[in-house]
Order: sequence, then C-alpha cells, then structure tokens
Amino acid sequence: MSNVNTDASQTIYVVDDDPAVRDALSVVFEMEGFTVRSFADGDAFIEAVKSQVPASVILDVHMPGRSGIDVLKTLSADHYDAPVFIISGQGDIPMAVEAIRSGAFDFIEKPFNADTVVERVREGIAALATRNAAAEAHSGFQGAELLTQREREVLGRITAGASNKEAGRELGISPRTVEVHRARIMEKLGARNAADLVRIVLGH
Repeated sequence: MSNVNTDASQTIYVVDDDPAVRDALSVVFEMEGFTVRSFADGDAFIEAVKSQVPASVILDVHMPGRSGIDVLKTLSADHYDAPVFIISGQGDIPMAVEAIRSGAFDFIEKPFNADTVVERVREGIAALATRNAAAEAHSGFQGAELLTQREREVLGRITAGASNKEAGRELGISPRTVEVHRARIMEKLGARNAADLVRIVLGH
C-alpha cells in the first residue's frame, strides 16, 4: 500500500469492471494532472470512499455484483461532496435517468471521447463548488426542504428563465439531466408548469 499522501481534490475514482476502460481513463486523467484510483467493483470503491472523498467519481452502471445504481444509493449520492458521473450505453437511457434520480451528477454515454469526459468532469467539479451558494439562495419557499441541493440549483436556473440547454451549460450537466431534475421538482412541489414553479418560489 502506497503511503503517498495524494491530494484528494485532484483524485478521480474510476469504477468499472472493464480493465480497458479503467486503463484508458487513468491515462487520460493522469495526463491532465489528476491522480486516478481505479476499482473493478463497487464494494472496493465503497470501502475506499469511507476514508477519502475524491474530486469526482466515474462509475459504470453495469457491473457484476453491486450495480452502479446500488453504489449510488449506498453512497447517498444526492448529498455526496463530489460529482458522480455514470457511464452508460445508448440503450441504458432509462437506467441513466434512474441514476440521476439516485443522485448521479450526470451521465456519459458510450462510446465516449476521452477528452470530452475530462472536460465534463472538470465542469462538474467547478459546478459543484458553486452549488451550495446557489442552493442557499432558493431555500426560503414552501416545499424547499423536499428538494435535494442539486434540484434547488436547477430550480434557481429555471426560475431565472434559463432553458434546459442554458441551465445545463451553467451547471455543467446535460440538458437531458436538467429535464430529469425539472420533472422531479415539479412532481415534488405540485407544479403544473414553469410559471407555477416561479409562483411557488416567489410566493405569489
């Protein structure tokens, strides 16, 4: 076991049962100056995060044993201090949506471009760093306690008039992920449309 004290703020955890994916992501992130720890299964990863919170997590949705969704639930990803990205194939969109509901920050579809993954992860880390302030600004309305921090952040963008695409760009997530959050927010607050949401938040 290495006794090197790596800086957690620059450590990426990659959880995937495919060694080729682990190796490819490790090489790319290390070239970008990150430290990478990779795990072949969810159990080893869960054990590791007990002692260190990484800068970000890249997690495969399909793994033998504990699935990516199971890992998210064990992690309480909604309240986790690092963005968790789910890797999913084209046919896994319903599963990716479930992952977002279970607290994943965003999902990355296969086949992916390694440079794009690095860019998305950097954006995710930056967006998460500013999310608490944005969440605090929208915490004084009825039903606010029902929303996760991330949902409040999305709500802040929606009530400011941003489209899904604009909100996604500002928050470092895909428009589809914004859509999932938006549907959950409306369901939790009992809003029928965006105008309803604005009325609830502004107390009109």
